[in-house]
Amino acid sequence: MEKIKSGFISIIGRPNVGKSTLLNSLLEKKVSIITPKAQTTRNRINGILNKPDCQYVFVDTPGVHKAKNELDRFMNKTAIQSTKGVDAILFLAPSNEFIGENDQFILNALKERDVPTFLVITKSDLVSKEQLQAKIEEWNRQEFKFAKTISISATMGENLIDLLDEIKNVLPETGIKFYPDDQYTDQPDRFIIREIIREEILLQTEQEIPHSVAILIDKFEENTHIIKVIASIICERNSQKGIIIGNKGSKIKQIGIKSREKLEILFANKFYLELFVKVKDKWRNSASLIKQLGYDTDTY
Repeated sequence: MEKIKSGFISIIGRPNVGKSTLLNSLLEKKVSIITPKAQTTRNRINGILNKPDCQYVFVDTPGVHKAKNELDRFMNKTAIQSTKGVDAILFLAPSNEFIGENDQFILNALKERDVPTFLVITKSDLVSKEQLQAKIEEWNRQEFKFAKTISISATMGENLIDLLDEIKNVLPETGIKFYPDDQYTDQPDRFIIREIIREEILLQTEQEIPHSVAILIDKFEENTHIIKVIASIICERNSQKGIIIGNKGSKIKQIGIKSREKLEILFANKFYLELFVKVKDKWRNSASLIKQLGYDTDTY
């Protein structure tokens, strides 16, 4: 019988480099929400990939960015902290973007970690082979010793098996799995429901509503045939509340319909979903409100 390997792998990078897309592609399940907007992911999210002889526990993190408020500081701290106590680190960088200050900030933090760090060049399908090679060479001129460089396209499925093989090579032979074979995330159902609703708000409100929105589950009731959820959408201003509700309630109705459709697929169950919109002024700068809304400031 083959020995079992298992371990934790942190996925880190600045906003919109493809961290959540990679995690969902590897798991072939929606664990992290994805939008075209920066800082979509706010929490540390574990995604579990089970193979007969190996269990990969991927840690998806918020994109590291310039902090403007308490929520931003929480997100940055969460991302950097996620690289502690892991067995490998995936540092993601897009093939079609410049190397910036946030990249350098992350690499400086990673110099203190004594585990293999892989440079993962994402979105390889968006550039030519020559441009991709030039970007790899540019990264390898940085003052950081990467264990290996791998270029991928998570959306096209390119080199994902190679990436898993390289990770498996450095994972320890533990002889155990940390999670049951049928578990694909460590996050509770309430968290996943909140995130799906927030994703739909970000997708449907475009640039009108930035990241001043959070979701609070007021009621959660699970039966055999249906899951009933009443949730509050928290925003910072009355003008934002009006945008989310829309003309005669049209926008919030659409948010509810699309969220329910996604949740029914994810949970393989019927959903009753009722949404309300509430204003809490400057909640992103209130430590107590941030904690109440699911972002635990005790970690920083």
